[in-house]
Amino acid sequence: MDPAALHLAISDLVAGLSPHDELAHQHRQATLAWLSSTGDIFRRAKPATPSPHLVSYFLLIDRAAARVLLCDHRLARLWLPTGGHVEPGEHPYDAVQRECQEELGISAVPDPAYGASPFFLTVTETKDVAERRHTDVSLWFALSGQTSQSLQADEREFAEVRWWSEAEIKAASPELFDPHMGRALEVLQLSAGGRPPGTRRYV
Repeated sequence: MDPAALHLAISDLVAGLSPHDELAHQHRQATLAWLSSTGDIFRRAKPATPSPHLVSYFLLIDRAAARVLLCDHRLARLWLPTGGHVEPGEHPYDAVQRECQEELGISAVPDPAYGASPFFLTVTETKDVAERRHTDVSLWFALSGQTSQSLQADEREFAEVRWWSEAEIKAASPELFDPHMGRALEVLQLSAGGRPPGTRRYV
């Protein structure tokens, strides 16, 4: 895919999201403004060339068990979805497929409720020393998985991988997770088979 077509495809992914709350609306608008202001959207070097950084997150979910897989990320010291920076010239869902194989040792299987499209978007400043601090624009994708499946987690990045129920996440300290994890679970609606929540939509 040529750069202009790829940039348009990424913009279309963001434009196609239906924000479920005011913050999601703000993040969508900010991302669309960023995408329309520059064609330089891929990180090439650490820590911040350029900033923001485009990221593909993915949540491996077992809908039958109503659980999501999170990883104890060594560098961030948080329980996070798997994923990473989108490489130059890479489609965000191609990044999901690549990272799924690299980080978990499995092939990506799209969640039936969302397919190869993101279900959620966040714009977040990383918590790091000043010279490495930057903003991540993260597209969140959902993949179908099973708690019984064999995983080969990348031990260089993750101290542990674990399946969590929504109740367990809510009972734990919010500081253990990505700051938007609870909002992402609201959109996923694990116990409702992926139906979008019946809350106000912001356009």
